[in-house]
Amino acid sequence: MKRRAFLGSSAGSVAVLSGMAGCANEQNQSAQIEQKKKSVLDDTGKLAGMTLEELREEHRYWLFDDFLPFMDKFVIDHELGGFMCTVDRDGTQLSSNKRTWYEGRGTWVYSYLYNNIEQNPKYIEIAQKSVDYIMKQNPLGKELMPSSYTKEGKPVQDTPDPIFYGDMFVASGFQEFSKIKGNEKYWDMAKQIVLKCVDIYDNRPGYSNLPPSDTRRRGRSQRSSEQETAQEENMPGVERPRIMGHWMVLLNCTQMMLETHSDPEIEAIADRCVDAVMNYHYNPDYGLLNEYLNHDLSRIESDNYGQICVGHGPETLWMVLYDAIRRKDKALFDRAAEFLHRSAEVFWDDVYGGLLAGLNHVDNYIWDVRQKSEWLQNEVLIGLLCVIEHTGAQWAKDWYDKLHSYVMEKFPLKQYGYPLWFAYADRKLTFTEHYNRCEHFHHPRYLMQNQLALDRMIQKKGQISNVFS
Repeated sequence: MKRRAFLGSSAGSVAVLSGMAGCANEQNQSAQIEQKKKSVLDDTGKLAGMTLEELREEHRYWLFDDFLPFMDKFVIDHELGGFMCTVDRDGTQLSSNKRTWYEGRGTWVYSYLYNNIEQNPKYIEIAQKSVDYIMKQNPLGKELMPSSYTKEGKPVQDTPDPIFYGDMFVASGFQEFSKIKGNEKYWDMAKQIVLKCVDIYDNRPGYSNLPPSDTRRRGRSQRSSEQETAQEENMPGVERPRIMGHWMVLLNCTQMMLETHSDPEIEAIADRCVDAVMNYHYNPDYGLLNEYLNHDLSRIESDNYGQICVGHGPETLWMVLYDAIRRKDKALFDRAAEFLHRSAEVFWDDVYGGLLAGLNHVDNYIWDVRQKSEWLQNEVLIGLLCVIEHTGAQWAKDWYDKLHSYVMEKFPLKQYGYPLWFAYADRKLTFTEHYNRCEHFHHPRYLMQNQLALDRMIQKKGQISNVFS
C-alpha cells in the first residue's frame, strides 16, 4: 500500500471513528437523560433535599411518635368506643360528642393502619369499638344518619344529616375494616350504604339544593356592593346540584372496595365518578375543576356557582390517579397529572406560600384568603408523590419539593411546644394558643399513603414503577 493512500485511509478512519464516538456520546447523554426521567430522584440522588429513607423516617415519626400517641391519650374513647375529636392543643376535652363523619374516618384510619402499616392488634380493637358504636346508630337504614351523637350514643339531633358525607365515611371505614380477617361481612354493609347514598344523591327531591345566595359556601363577604347583593338575591338557586366533593368521597370509597371485590355495581359507580370529574366538572375555559354543576351535569350558567373552584378538585385528582393505576389506564393517569399540575400552579399563594383552598370566582379572581387548611396541602402531596413514583416527572419533583418544604416549615406545632399540626389557621399560619379539633383523617392518611409510596420507591431503588408497562 502506498503511504499516501494509507494516510488518506487512516484520516478517513479517524473521522469515521470520531463521528461514531460523537454519536455514541450523544446516545449516552440521551440515555442518561432518559434514565433521569425514569428516576424518582434528582441529580443529587435525593427528593425534596432528602434521601428516600430520610423522607420515610420523617413520615414514620409524625405518625408514630406524634399523632398516634395523642390520639391514644386524648381522642379515643377506649371504654365506649369512638373518637372525641373536639380537643384543645394540649388534649383538654372541649366536648365528648362524636360526629358521624369522624367515626367513619377513624374506623378507616385504624383499619388501614393495621392492614398496611403495622399489624398491631390494638388498632383492630380501636376500629372494632368504633364500628360497634356506629352500628347502634342504624347505618343501614334508609335515611342518612344524624350528624353527631353524645359520648354514650344518643343523637344530638334526631334529624338526618342533610348531606351524605357522614354515611359515606362510615362506608369507607366499613370497607377497610372488612379487609381484616373475620370482618368480611362489612364489605356488603359498605355496599348497601353506598347504594343508599347514590340513590339519595340521584333521586331525592331538594337534596343539597343551592340557595340563591350562600356566603358560607362562596365567601361572598368579599363583595360589598349593595347592588350586586340585591342582584344575587333575585337569582334562582340550583336544584339538586352535582358536587365535586360528592364524587370525591364516592370514588375514594368504591376504588378501595374494588381492591378486594370485583363488583359491577360498585365499578359502575367508580366509572361514573371519574367521568363526572374529568369530563364534566373540568372546565377547559380555565383548566380547573368546578365544584358545582346542574343536576344533569351541564354547566351552571350563572357565575353565582358556576365559577367556584375549591380544594376538592386537586384532592379528587389523586384519587383519579390511583384509579387510573387500578385500571392500568395511562392516558387517564397523564390527563389527571396534567390537571393536578395546573391546579397546583393556580392554588399556590405567591405571597405567603402554601395552597389556598377556595377560589370563589375564577374570572373575578376572588379567593377566600381567610385561612389555610392542612388537608389541601396533604392531599396535593399525595398526588404529587403518586406522579413522581410512576413517571418521575420533573415538574412533580419540583412541586413536591416546594410544597413539602413549606408544610414542614409551617404546619408542625412542635415549634410552639405542642403535638400535632395546624388543621386550620389564617393565611400566614399565625399560631394561636387554643384550638378546638384534632384532625384525625387527612393528616394520617397522607402520612400512611405516602409512607407506603416511599417504601415502594426504596424497594425499586429510586426507579419509577413499571405499572403501565
